[in-house]
Amino acid sequence: MAKVEIYTKQYCPYCTRAKALLSQKGVDFEEYDISMGGPKRAEMLERSNGGSTVPQIFVNDQHLGGCDDIVALDRQGKLDPLLAA
Repeated sequence: MAKVEIYTKQYCPYCTRAKALLSQKGVDFEEYDISMGGPKRAEMLERSNGGSTVPQIFVNDQHLGGCDDIVALDRQGKLDPLLAA
């Protein structure tokens, strides 16, 4: 199973939707709550090449983007192969 990491903030509907999609697929993921900023937010900005919105999602250290990005990948049938790797 792939290593999945997601940077989130509290009360973020896009974060909730992305986590729900991953959970529906039976994927375990590491969640980093950056609501209060700090070193994890700085890490997210660096890893995502300046992406400052949440969620920011990584699979096996590959940046997939945010919620809309993984939903689009899922609709194209491209998300499951990434998650299975």
